Amino acid sequence: MQDHLDAYLEHLRRERQVSPHTLDGYRRDLLKVLALCEKNTIAHWNDLDGRSLRSFIARLHAQGQSSRSLARLLSAVRGLYQYLNREGLCRHDPATGLSPPKGERRLPRTLDADRTVQLLDGAVEDDFIARRDQAMLELFYSSGLRLSELVGLDLSGLDLPGGLVRVVGKGNKTRELPVGSKAREALQAWLELRLLSNPADGAVFVSQQGRRLGARAVQLRVRQAGVRELGQNLHPHMLRHSFASHMLESSQDLRAVQELLGHADISTTQIYTHLDFQHLAAVYDQAHPRAKRSSASTEHDAARASANANSSTGNDE
Repeated sequence: MQDHLDAYLEHLRRERQVSPHTLDGYRRDLLKVLALCEKNTIAHWNDLDGRSLRSFIARLHAQGQSSRSLARLLSAVRGLYQYLNREGLCRHDPATGLSPPKGERRLPRTLDADRTVQLLDGAVEDDFIARRDQAMLELFYSSGLRLSELVGLDLSGLDLPGGLVRVVGKGNKTRELPVGSKAREALQAWLELRLLSNPADGAVFVSQQGRRLGARAVQLRVRQAGVRELGQNLHPHMLRHSFASHMLESSQDLRAVQELLGHADISTTQIYTHLDFQHLAAVYDQAHPRAKRSSASTEHDAARASANANSSTGNDE
């Protein structure tokens, strides 16, 4: 069973070319299932049935595993059994018909427009790190990039005169995104200093030693900017959420926001409509002369938004 699991993970790495992060997640989840099999003296993947897997999922849920984590585990099992069936090693999929327990889906945290301006419009020193970090922040918010998309961005993907950036997203899907004027200015200022590091390759964002910045380094720089400018922790996905929320708030065009974010399923994008409802309710309370709704009404709106969020599916954030 371990040999078959190793062969599947190698298939994901070589043929499917999944990211190291995704591969590590699949490995952790499938090792849990393998441990379950060993505990129950199941000696072959073909002997794991739906009843045993369902009991295992229920036990993990009782131990505090989130619905999202359990959904990922079931997805890993389905992928493994697709591979095993194709290779003639199994004739079934124990995850068929199984779904994780429903859990509360938390609305993403965002910055409002004023806080975003506060973050981005502060004075920027004319040095290597300050210009680089400003360009990263502007690009995250301007184009709604994922962390992996910014880290993997090369100079060949930038078209500053045309105001475009080309990124490779989930599933190796390429998409082109607009780059706003403020982000173009910040990128131009950064690129003039980037050459000072004698870059090792075409990475847009590099360290002072010329090496491509990794995800952890970018997260650290964004967090430090949040503490310095806003007095709060900040992460790259919060800037992506803010981009999506502000775009939807202004345009009301859900399909356009879906395309910009690179979501395969529009139900994933719909979570931002719940954020937008909360914003509209707040504006209504403040602006309508006969609004002044009670705190109970406000709590009802929050509960409604939360319930709507729970009914949305998809986790392609």
